[in-house]
Amino acid sequence: MTESAPNYLATVAAAYDDVAEVYAERFADVLERQPLERALLCAFADLVRPLPGPVADLGCGPGYATAHLHRSGLAVFGVDLSPEMIAVARRAHPQLRFEVGTMTALDLPDRVLGGAVCRYSLIHTPPADIPAILAEVHRVLAPGGHLLLGFLATDEPAAGVHPYDHRVTGAYRWPPDHLTELAGQAGLVEVAQLVRPPAEGERGRQAQLLARRPQQT
Repeated sequence: MTESAPNYLATVAAAYDDVAEVYAERFADVLERQPLERALLCAFADLVRPLPGPVADLGCGPGYATAHLHRSGLAVFGVDLSPEMIAVARRAHPQLRFEVGTMTALDLPDRVLGGAVCRYSLIHTPPADIPAILAEVHRVLAPGGHLLLGFLATDEPAAGVHPYDHRVTGAYRWPPDHLTELAGQAGLVEVAQLVRPPAEGERGRQAQLLARRPQQT
C-alpha cells in the first residue's frame, strides 16, 4: 500500500488483520453452503479456462475461493489488502501464489488476466471509488476476459446504495442494476446476474454479477 492510497484502505486492512484467523475458521466451508455461488464459479471457470491469461482472486481473504478455482483447473493467484489474511492463505494453500495488494492500483500489466474474481471484496469501498476500481479491473482483463463480482444487495433498489454495520468494518449494500451500470461505464458487459434471499446466518440479499470485457476493446 502506498501513501497515496485512499485512507479507507488502511482502516479495512487493519480491521481484517485483527480478525484474520477467526474469519478464516468461520468461512472455511462457506462455498459448501452456497450451491448457487458454486454453480456460478463453475460457469466462470468454464468461460475463462480457454483464455491464455491467469485468473486473479482480488480480495482473496484466506484463499478458499482461490483454492476452489485452482481445483477447477484454473491458473489462479490471490491478492488481498490484509497482510494477515495473506499469511493465513499462504499457510492454508502453500501451493498457490498470494500477494498483498490493492485493487485501486493492481501491480499487473494491461490486458494480462483471463479473469478476475471479487467476492465481497468491494463492499467496504466508498461508492465514489467504485468506478475507478472497475476501470482498473477492466485495464488488467484481456479482451474476452470475465469478472465475477459478489456483493450484498439492497432490499429496496430505489433507495440507492445503503451503508450498513458490517461485523468487521463499515460496508455498503448496492442495488444490483446500479453496480451493473457502473461496470458498463467501465467497459464491462453484463453476462449474468444472480440475486437470492439471505440464507440462515446471512444479513441480507446476496448478489453476483458476471461481466466480461468485449473482444474488441
